[in-house]
Amino acid sequence: MIDLHVHSTFSDGTCTPEELVELGASAGLSAMALTDHDTTEGVPHFLAAARAHGVRAVSGVELSVDVPGVVVHLLAYGCDPGNASLCSALARIRESRHRRNVEIIGKLVRLGCCITWKDVVDAAGDEGVVARPHFAQALVKRGYARGKQDAFRRYLAKGAAAYADRFRLAPEDALRLVADASGVSSLAHPTLCNLAPAALRDLVARLAAAGLGGIEAYYTGHHQEQVNALLRLADEFHLVPTGGSDFHGAATPEIRVGTAFGALKVPDESFDRLLERLPGRPNETARSEIAPYPEIAAKRITEPR
Repeated sequence: MIDLHVHSTFSDGTCTPEELVELGASAGLSAMALTDHDTTEGVPHFLAAARAHGVRAVSGVELSVDVPGVVVHLLAYGCDPGNASLCSALARIRESRHRRNVEIIGKLVRLGCCITWKDVVDAAGDEGVVARPHFAQALVKRGYARGKQDAFRRYLAKGAAAYADRFRLAPEDALRLVADASGVSSLAHPTLCNLAPAALRDLVARLAAAGLGGIEAYYTGHHQEQVNALLRLADEFHLVPTGGSDFHGAATPEIRVGTAFGALKVPDESFDRLLERLPGRPNETARSEIAPYPEIAAKRITEPR
């Protein structure tokens, strides 16, 4: 059993990379990947801990990409953390995130919320990448929201009063960046794109044509019918079916490393097949009938999360 999607204190998780490995080893995991948002700074700590505990591990990073109207994240595995283009892109993303955070603070203050930058940084911890979940924690702590979802609904979700956008890579640029850094990309939590099956297939087809190497078929909350549908997409477009819990620690206390709500079981062979794909190379699966991104977005089931 493996878990290829966990977050640490270097982004919006509450466990250190070392603690994540300890949790994984205690759960009997044979392999793991650290996939913090927009940063690989925790990877050296994670890999060292994995070696010490006899857990196989691969570097990772989670990237948000710009598909109009749809929430799309890519998990990049096995990238060279010293790759100049990757480092430059991640730095640009983090700078954009910081500017967005400053804008959110300003909007919250104008709305009458007594939230300070220190409140948000305290929620993120000393090493973390400050993100909207940390604003949500601060809002809850200050009594402006009943919980994380309420904070997003009132203030932080797209269209809400304190929402601010940030720079995201185009999908093709992100896939090329990962491939050039000797990595392979997997589409994270495809069901959270909230697309109808045909529209999700169009999205996967377009990403696969641009170099996507995997799809997160096994994920927290997926029921067997969803897993089977995603496995069929993986077969159709020659993608590795990856999987993980999306564990964030105390921020998601109901989710456990490796097993999520208790039923998640990502097969060991997913890790082996992922390693076989390194370095990532584009799949030749282009189809002329693929819808452009705006048309894909128009087919979403509900508003993106």
